Amino acid sequence: MYIGPFQIIARVGRVAYQLDLPVELGQIHNTFHVSHLRKCVADESMVISLDDIQIDESLNYMEKPVAILDRETKALQNKEVKLVKVQWQHRKGYEWTWESEDEMRNHYPDLFASTDFKDEV
Repeated sequence: MYIGPFQIIARVGRVAYQLDLPVELGQIHNTFHVSHLRKCVADESMVISLDDIQIDESLNYMEKPVAILDRETKALQNKEVKLVKVQWQHRKGYEWTWESEDEMRNHYPDLFASTDFKDEV
């Protein structure tokens, strides 16, 4: 997921660019390697506004889980891992991933209130 678009101020060397970042992102260094940049897309649904994102104190983007869709147990060589299918909300729509049930229960216990799988055998 990318935030932007931002105007390029200058090219720094052969593989980095300095961007004109808004005041809200003043704590972030404004020079980026080309691998962290994407060409501006004309499709407005792909652009994420700064108002639509949450950034934690470490300046990491925080995604919001919406629901638990499914559950499965993955058998490894010497143990079993419980996984849950988590639906995430983004501005461009919904996306899902398989996550550790224990981690999701620790970070988002409210997600399991309406979909508690403990009764399953």
